[in-house]
Amino acid sequence: MNTRTIRNGMLLASVGLAALGVMEVAVAETLSPSPSWTRAMPSAPDQHGRVMEEYAGHVARDAYFWAWPLVNMYNRRLAFGDLKDFVFAGPVPSAPLNRLAMLADYITPDQRSVACPNQDVVYGADFLGLDVTPVVVQVPDFADRFWVYQIVDARTDSFAQIGKMYGTQPGFYLLVGPNWHADVPKGIAQVFQATTNTAFIGPRVFMDDTPEDRQAIQTVLQQIMAYPLAEYDGSVKSKDWGALPESGSHGAGQAETQWVFPEKFFDQLPEVLQDVPPLPGEEARYAQVLAVIDAAKDDPSLKAAMTRAAKDADAQLVKPLFEFRNFGLQLPGNWSTISNGAAFGTDYLTRTAVAKSNILVNAPVQAKYFYQDLDATGGRLNGANRYTVTFAKDQTPPVNGFWSLALYNEHHFFAPNDLKRYSLGTKNKALKLDSDGSLTIYVQADRPGPEQVSNWLPAPKDAVFSLFMRAYWPKAAALDGSWTPPAVRRMN
Repeated sequence: MNTRTIRNGMLLASVGLAALGVMEVAVAETLSPSPSWTRAMPSAPDQHGRVMEEYAGHVARDAYFWAWPLVNMYNRRLAFGDLKDFVFAGPVPSAPLNRLAMLADYITPDQRSVACPNQDVVYGADFLGLDVTPVVVQVPDFADRFWVYQIVDARTDSFAQIGKMYGTQPGFYLLVGPNWHADVPKGIAQVFQATTNTAFIGPRVFMDDTPEDRQAIQTVLQQIMAYPLAEYDGSVKSKDWGALPESGSHGAGQAETQWVFPEKFFDQLPEVLQDVPPLPGEEARYAQVLAVIDAAKDDPSLKAAMTRAAKDADAQLVKPLFEFRNFGLQLPGNWSTISNGAAFGTDYLTRTAVAKSNILVNAPVQAKYFYQDLDATGGRLNGANRYTVTFAKDQTPPVNGFWSLALYNEHHFFAPNDLKRYSLGTKNKALKLDSDGSLTIYVQADRPGPEQVSNWLPAPKDAVFSLFMRAYWPKAAALDGSWTPPAVRRMN
């Protein structure tokens, strides 16, 4: 039995117990230590030995790469920790630590907090400090509407399963930190225990791109809540998310807000690692970098060498992973994907690549992602050209939830256009099929003919862009690779 089978078995057991009304504590999966793990201890350099600048730089370069997502999440938590009330920070719903804020409509194109947003769902956001308090998560009755609460730890790994694909029932759920041991209050349906105290909740609720559905969704949105355990009384709480005041912004300019700073990285890392215990096999990595950080406290030349190494790693290792074509499983037609979203473990390459290019992805059972920078011949996608993406009859992404094809500019944000259209898919009710039953999406900067406008995905004029296909609650064919997206064909 492999790890995936074990994880799925645990999930099925969890769903079954929930259906019987039995409350259980779901603990994030951990790996067993290697048989000879004690041979690696103690793994730190001799505290009394000399540490060369070259060695300090070597350790720093490696640590910067594998710990980049951890520091990213740490600084995002700090930003939420500074908030005193619910606000729109620019276009981003924001709340104090351990409280959830929701949008009341699609995310707008000017947000810069998280790259690769989508306009298929209404988002929420909440950074957690589970060392401060456990957090109650309220789930309303979504009826037939697709929904999922993305819940990840400081490693960006999922540790709670709450969503339509899990058969989650309306009610109250509890998120707790690794050291929490107490009685579970009456009325809590399930407890999920994280392995880190820093965590994130990101509800996603599907909405059709129609005025009618925008109105219909409001009642259920207002009942999506998360709050400290001390405020739990068993009653359903609600809030009008459309009435939040605006206060500042989470970033400006064209690129994503910077969350990781090479010059501060090793000042922050010891505190970050205190919250993120090593996975089996990581003990030596932790001890090695912490020993070098300790040596650098009294040696400015070592600190300078580490900072130089961090800047070098940022430019040469992390920055290139912003481009989708530089990582992931390679698929036909130059598409790529990942198979371990939100379950990265010690796959540092994929974890850092995803954190750099499109952080906070869902687990595969929740959403499957397909990335594209290139056309069918390997040319970089560019708004100077016209392209088509044609799904054969009955070959749109196989999903139980919804699918979409989104377009992002060179910074992985929406490219402004007159239609204010940034994706096409299930939410769009005016898509037209071809005479043979196929579906063609026209990706170009110039407005196409009248019969093609409903299927037009506007591209930025004379500028590079990327395509991003989402399959929420994917069927087996999308997960096992027997279905892959059609190639992007250049038409001029």
